[in-house]
Amino acid sequence: MTGTRSRNIAQRGSWGDQALLPDRSGVPWWAAVLCALGLAAAGAFVDIERLNRLGIVFQVCYFLGCLLAVVVVQRKGLFGPMVQPPLILAVAVPGVVLVAGAHPTGGGMVATALAVGTPLIDGFPTMAITTGFTLAIGIFRLIVQRRPTPRHDL
Repeated sequence: MTGTRSRNIAQRGSWGDQALLPDRSGVPWWAAVLCALGLAAAGAFVDIERLNRLGIVFQVCYFLGCLLAVVVVQRKGLFGPMVQPPLILAVAVPGVVLVAGAHPTGGGMVATALAVGTPLIDGFPTMAITTGFTLAIGIFRLIVQRRPTPRHDL
């Protein structure tokens, strides 16, 4: 029995490399953050091009990207994906608005600030809900996936 148990632990990797899913190695924190950022940017681009504002496609991509990141990240890199939703929103939305050309061309600095700021303000409820879910999953992982204590057989 001891041989099978040690073989399973060796196959899964170290404690800090585990994802939330059983018997799966997680991805590094930077890969999880890039995954969430990419999904959020893709959703924002689709909605900006389609509706000229953020809509349901962005909300779903943003929410699922952030949740996916906190589920598949390695246990030792959990902090970044837990706190990333506000940062992802602050980077993806203005970047897509500026790249997609959804801002007015002749309005100056104030018009550009309003064109970038309005989607950020409109995305706040989605960001707050997403942050709550990612924190809940992250705290769950911190509690459930504690560092194993060595067993001392008598």
